[in-house]
Amino acid sequence: MTVFLRSLVFATLLVLVTPPYALIALATFPLSRLARYRIISGWSRLVIAMARTVLGIRYRVEGLEHLPKEPAIILAKHQSAWETLAFQAIFPPHVLVLKRSLLWIPFFGWGLALMSPIAIDRGKGARALKRMAVKGAERLAQGFSIAIFPEGTRMPPGTRGTYHPGGAWLAVRTGAPVVPVAHNAGLLWGKNAFLKRPGEVTVVVGEPLRPAGVTPEALNRQVEHWIESRMETLCPAA
Repeated sequence: MTVFLRSLVFATLLVLVTPPYALIALATFPLSRLARYRIISGWSRLVIAMARTVLGIRYRVEGLEHLPKEPAIILAKHQSAWETLAFQAIFPPHVLVLKRSLLWIPFFGWGLALMSPIAIDRGKGARALKRMAVKGAERLAQGFSIAIFPEGTRMPPGTRGTYHPGGAWLAVRTGAPVVPVAHNAGLLWGKNAFLKRPGEVTVVVGEPLRPAGVTPEALNRQVEHWIESRMETLCPAA
């Protein structure tokens, strides 16, 4: 099957599967946050399974043993939609820090809203940071890790965005360990790309960085250095 046909079949299945699963997600409203997460994240695991079966996109994880037992702040490279889905199959229950506007997307946004994300308006600056601090502390106390893409947007393979210190600032404020994550999903599943190529995504999980005695800026630099040094190996062609 050609890449185009694989991608067409995948897109069609996605359209067919998402609306009914959104109804399932809405029905979880009375449940606890963790119960809602486990049910709704089944959609992401289903999509990743479809990506493996239909698109031929597999993945392997290195360093999973580095994950701390307590809730952590996961700071990861952002290249595509793949990692936002696959992380739900790879990592323990976690919430995303994301743009509030994503919650307005029909079906997808409805389910996303019920997964207890930390939705912020990036244009509000200090108010957004304060909200992230309050909600972040709440989610960590509830047993959720927090996943943040410090570059703030998807970056094509071989490129580097500005690493914003919000995630590092939250770690220093709450004392939660930081787990840096690098991957090369963008080589197969590009930003806004209809065509998706078969192959294997490599996800590399780093040893946790403890925020005690470190400034947010210094911690952010450590995260950036670790991730980008791994990206040189993960995306050599780029």
